[in-house]
Amino acid sequence: MSHPALTADRTAVITGGASGIGLATASRLAKLGLNICIADHDAEALDAAAVALAGSAERGPDAILAIETDVARLESVQALREAVLDRFGEVALLMNNAGTGGGGNPWQNYEGWQRVLGVNLWGVIHGLQVFTEGMIEQGTACAIVNTGSKQGITNPPGDAAYNVSKAGIKCLTESLAHQLRAIEGCQITAHLLIPGFTYTGMIKRFMKEKPPAAWLPDQVADYLIASMERGDFYVMCPDNEVTAEVDNRRIEWTAADITANRPALSRWHPDYADAFAAFMDDNAD
Repeated sequence: MSHPALTADRTAVITGGASGIGLATASRLAKLGLNICIADHDAEALDAAAVALAGSAERGPDAILAIETDVARLESVQALREAVLDRFGEVALLMNNAGTGGGGNPWQNYEGWQRVLGVNLWGVIHGLQVFTEGMIEQGTACAIVNTGSKQGITNPPGDAAYNVSKAGIKCLTESLAHQLRAIEGCQITAHLLIPGFTYTGMIKRFMKEKPPAAWLPDQVADYLIASMERGDFYVMCPDNEVTAEVDNRRIEWTAADITANRPALSRWHPDYADAFAAFMDDNAD
């Protein structure tokens, strides 16, 4: 059975909904008969996405709402909520999905840090602050999906700002799930979407053709919906190169940096290269 929030005539709000995983999820839900509100900062892409979604929705344009939104600004997210309620009267699914990269290393690119944390982390915080209480008060089956990243769990070297933002989303969503289940009668489930390597617009800037290892956004959307049907909190997607078993093993090694008192990010430390390789080989056997 499908998740009770993902049923015909309910309403989904998806930030970062004009492209990538957000648009793919919106398309899947529109075909299920949901009302769809996509929010994005890119007005041109938003208009094109709304036209495409209307073509796949049974009620056509009547089921689609597109709102230009800057999730880094609280007042913009508040305006999004008002527009959704004015049009559709309720929210069954909130998908805090808007994201960006290109932040910076720990002591570099202050402006990049502000932008990445503003969109990725504060965008989710704003979504929760603005929408959650009203969804609880509805007293209906609902769901909140926050888009995280494996980089927020294993913290690979590179874009520290991005990793920090996604680690924050993980902690925030875990706290959200705990608090929601403690509310008597609350029917909202929380889910942390953790995509694998996915060929989105963020990747297309660097790779003009889809790498064989990458999934398409449609595959992530399908995996998310199936995981929600199972009641999964952690929706950790594989891709065409990395299996669930490999992901699990990498996460186990990362967590053991603390319990084994290894250097930070020992997976990428030359002194631990052989030990990590042996650890992964043991899993393969």
